[in-house]
Amino acid sequence: MTSELAASAPQPIAAPISATLLAVTLVVKLGSSIVAADDGELRADVLDSVCGQVAALKRGGERVVLVTSGAIARGMRLMDLPARPSRMDELQAASAVGQGDLFRAYESRLAGEGMRAAQVLLTLSDVSERAHYLNARQTLARLLAWDVVPVINENDTTSTDEITFGDNDFLAALVAVLLRARLLVLLTNTDGVYTADPSTHPDAELVSAIDDTRDFDRVSVGEASRFGRGGMRSKVASARIASESGVPVVICNGIRDGSLAAAVGGEEIGTRFAPQRDRTLSPYKLWLKYAKQPAGSLHVDEGAATRLRESGSSLLAVGIREAAGSFKAGDAVAVLDPRQELVGKGITEFGSFEVSRIMGRKSDYLQEHFPDAPAEVIHRDRFVLA
Repeated sequence: MTSELAASAPQPIAAPISATLLAVTLVVKLGSSIVAADDGELRADVLDSVCGQVAALKRGGERVVLVTSGAIARGMRLMDLPARPSRMDELQAASAVGQGDLFRAYESRLAGEGMRAAQVLLTLSDVSERAHYLNARQTLARLLAWDVVPVINENDTTSTDEITFGDNDFLAALVAVLLRARLLVLLTNTDGVYTADPSTHPDAELVSAIDDTRDFDRVSVGEASRFGRGGMRSKVASARIASESGVPVVICNGIRDGSLAAAVGGEEIGTRFAPQRDRTLSPYKLWLKYAKQPAGSLHVDEGAATRLRESGSSLLAVGIREAAGSFKAGDAVAVLDPRQELVGKGITEFGSFEVSRIMGRKSDYLQEHFPDAPAEVIHRDRFVLA
């Protein structure tokens, strides 16, 4: 994680950071579709409006964290690229070009309101590995204690396919959980979540509230925008991650002036997701369950499926009967029982080639032929039931 204060740091605050401070924290995510227009130019009016509302909220006693998309879109515009790159190095280079310019857009507007800003770049390891998680939380909490507005983006220039969030909606959800925020607001270019795609179904209805995770089947998701990676699908999945961790969520139209303030004030706007009482999964496992896409699958015998479902065990090579797809160590894989029913999903310690060599083998075989390899194909800490 890197953090760069937009202004000279104030004197350290001696008082410890308390849960009370974080309890008035709002996490606000701006999607690529409202940060940048179709030509990649920044939407100055939207940024003006959002930063003005952030200033008003802060004057009212709220602490605000901004999570922004748009670095790649901005880099594309500055470099006159005709389409979103597909190669990892090109995406990372476009992000590197656009990142500083994007942050300055927020910095100048917040400074005009008398506020300091800090650029914070995160990778998935910063919120999935315990030591990094605690460090990231403490750094963000200290910035809030200093009355600084953190402006967070994914560290695209160093992320890889294996460790990327996949979309900043997921990053925003995990930051909200990390900070125990009182509310997550996802600003997009639509009024909320609908029962069907309103562009093709005139009778589609806005879903004003989702009070139970079983209601997620009522909503419709579409495709990602030209510049973004997620679209409504990732926003709904992110809302589920946050709400199942106890953080309420609002998805609303950030292009409309005043929508952020209305969402924070509890007005009926957009789609509101109620916090759920069942908080048994960690933020990392919620991300794994709802956000991480599997690169392949492992087919296990009945005994292994039962142990995974009932005992919370790790998956050993001896219980695997087949590996499907091409995947490598660090990828997510689906785990299927003999009836082809999904048992769960996990991060594999072995690639598909290695799995084909060790499946069905007992632990002593692994120790003899792969002495430096992990004992488990999927460790229980990196597995989540369906």
